[in-house]
Amino acid sequence: WNYLYLLPVFLALWAAAGIWIVFAIAVANGSVDLGKGFPFISKCGSYAPQSCIFGQVLNIGAALAIWICIVRYHQLRDWRVKTWQNQLILWTGLLCALGTSIVGNFQETNQKATHLVGAFLAFILGNLYFWLQFFLSWWMKGLPQPGPRWIRCLRQSICILSTILIVAMIVLYSRRMRSASAACEWAVAMLLFVLFGFFAVDFSTLRGCTLQLEPRLDSSLPPPPDTESPKTQTSQVL
Repeated sequence: WNYLYLLPVFLALWAAAGIWIVFAIAVANGSVDLGKGFPFISKCGSYAPQSCIFGQVLNIGAALAIWICIVRYHQLRDWRVKTWQNQLILWTGLLCALGTSIVGNFQETNQKATHLVGAFLAFILGNLYFWLQFFLSWWMKGLPQPGPRWIRCLRQSICILSTILIVAMIVLYSRRMRSASAACEWAVAMLLFVLFGFFAVDFSTLRGCTLQLEPRLDSSLPPPPDTESPKTQTSQVL
């Protein structure tokens, strides 16, 4: 049974529902005042008790994103993608996940500089991660494209829209139009969750995931009775 396609779906639903729950709690207990404008995501998650939920949601989301990026790395490797290209994509995704965790653990009211670094990694590198995926599919003509053809066009459209919204968010914030900038931030977050969710289409072609162990051979010990090569010994993860 293929469980891997559920990971992106669960990440998208978990993260989207989690931050909107944080928003609802912040509005309910008066931590944010909608009469003064639409709040940033970090503003909603800056105060207790929603700050605890905010951190938990983003930490679990970051862990799921790391898992997805690693599975995607191995999938691209099996599709004969060059190592340096694949590693560039992988590290971009891992840094995006790291930034997400930083945003959740370093609230704006406590560590603003660190929080902004995390936001940069989460939004900018997160957007870049999916652009690199698209450029790779455009560069390698024979790269498999699971799912219907419209999925690729939709991914490209979301990447373009996300880029436009990121630029608008920065420009609006610099002009002190905080409410409009915050709306762009929420929209970008939702779009990134959708893009991660689309990996369910790619992972639907996989049967499962295994972990291969290569034990270190000690010359002082007698050879094992089993003549099977250590490289063929695998341990099923899930």
